[in-house]
Amino acid sequence: MTAHRTMIAVMTGAGISTDSGIPDYRGPGGLWRQDPAAAELVTLGPYLADPDVRRRAWRMRLDVGAHAARPNAGHLALAELERSGLPIRVLTQNVDGLHQRSGLPPHKVLELHGTATQVRCARCQVHSGMTEALDRVVAGEDDPACRACGGVLRPCTVMFGEPLDSTVIEQAEIIAQACDVFLAIGSSLQVYPAAALPLIAVRGGARLIVVNAEPTPYDELAAEVVREPISAALPALVRRLVAGV
Repeated sequence: MTAHRTMIAVMTGAGISTDSGIPDYRGPGGLWRQDPAAAELVTLGPYLADPDVRRRAWRMRLDVGAHAARPNAGHLALAELERSGLPIRVLTQNVDGLHQRSGLPPHKVLELHGTATQVRCARCQVHSGMTEALDRVVAGEDDPACRACGGVLRPCTVMFGEPLDSTVIEQAEIIAQACDVFLAIGSSLQVYPAAALPLIAVRGGARLIVVNAEPTPYDELAAEVVREPISAALPALVRRLVAGV
């Protein structure tokens, strides 16, 4: 008989990427708290309708610098967990692509909110790289248009005002239901439907571990809550999981 191997589901939010220089959204220094109007820049209606919103959005992408960010110790720890041989799937709310850059196989990363590493034309749907588009902004194009048809370029992220991909959410729910351990890392656990995943995991019998700087709605359901900085806490937690502790 083959021994059961602990299946680990890892849900990550913006907090895991702050040490890579990418600000979070709802934390004390988050984008939305510093500038509530910035939410308009990632809201589909205004973005498609207003060239000024798009110009500000492109400038924000350059200023945030996600395209040039590098994985930090937290991302690298999860890649090490995958290399240990334990079954792992990462369900990320982030759009920065840092999990894949850290060495996690892309097929083990489910991007709940899409990816900011690619752009697509809102008219003809042709995809291209975000870095190429940002290079055009640096070169002087305030609002680069699709090279194929002249349409509006938008990131391949789920923007406010549009639904998440139902197939992706269904896959995430299946993973949450099947896992033995569910790690919720750097997420406020307030944005649905993704925020429902820890509850699905707990109801399926999983052990919930929350790693976040601030309290979350699921702390009382967690077997363990970790408040230390993610880049320091996650490598230690991964070592424990690999050791079976």
